[in-house]
Amino acid sequence: MPNADTTSVPPTPTKADVTAALNMMKPLRRVIKPKVYGIENVPTERALLVGNHNTLGLVDAPLLAAELWERGRMVRSLGDHAHFKIPGWGEALTRMGVVDGTRENASELMRRGDLVMVFPGGGREVAKRKNEQYKLVWKNRLGFARLAIQYGYPIIPFASVGAEHGIDIILDNDSPLLAPTKFLAEKLLGTPDGPMLVRGVGLTPVPRPERQYYWFGEAIDTTEFSGQEANDNAARKVRERTAAAIEHGIELMLAEREADPNRSLVGRLLRSDS
Repeated sequence: MPNADTTSVPPTPTKADVTAALNMMKPLRRVIKPKVYGIENVPTERALLVGNHNTLGLVDAPLLAAELWERGRMVRSLGDHAHFKIPGWGEALTRMGVVDGTRENASELMRRGDLVMVFPGGGREVAKRKNEQYKLVWKNRLGFARLAIQYGYPIIPFASVGAEHGIDIILDNDSPLLAPTKFLAEKLLGTPDGPMLVRGVGLTPVPRPERQYYWFGEAIDTTEFSGQEANDNAARKVRERTAAAIEHGIELMLAEREADPNRSLVGRLLRSDS
């Protein structure tokens, strides 16, 4: 008999799971009408998608995953550990293919040859400060680069623009007024980046329905560093190449957004084919 699978990675969502998720997001996708560029650069398996996380992360990541699913890319996203400490929320993410972003789980997905997506900025990039719009906030993280080198995975850089135009940050995590929420977030969720005070629609924190723009760049080969995953210089080079590509993609998408005649909600609703 084959050995039992002892990994903590949940199975790939079924077709029914994906259909249910797409149906749930259909009203939001009709309003947002994301635009996708470079999807031909994304294979159906064995690649690591690396990109920027938008503030809050509640709009960009699910819609981005939906665009990939609908085009036959069954991506498995690595989520911040804090997500899985919230009762009910972690289970919902798991049904959508998200896994706790531990090194062990990422390694297992790569051993299987899955298509994997990661936001190296994690919770810190979601909790951006007022002066960090569309900036990469990765600190000194090299984990994704080491894993890509170890498993010979090509990196597909991607950029996401739009969601950060949907909110205004009133108080960020540097404000002493949010010290109590930061304390609670660290105690309950193990993260120092607690919720910010933001304004979206009117005076509410609900994000404004800004159009989303997604860009996927050409693959970054990691095989030249084969066997050097423990080498900081090699990992740093992969990280720097990836970051530069993503920043270029962000610039492209900001320009696309600026030039889009149907960027406004009214324009999108009046032009169903745009």
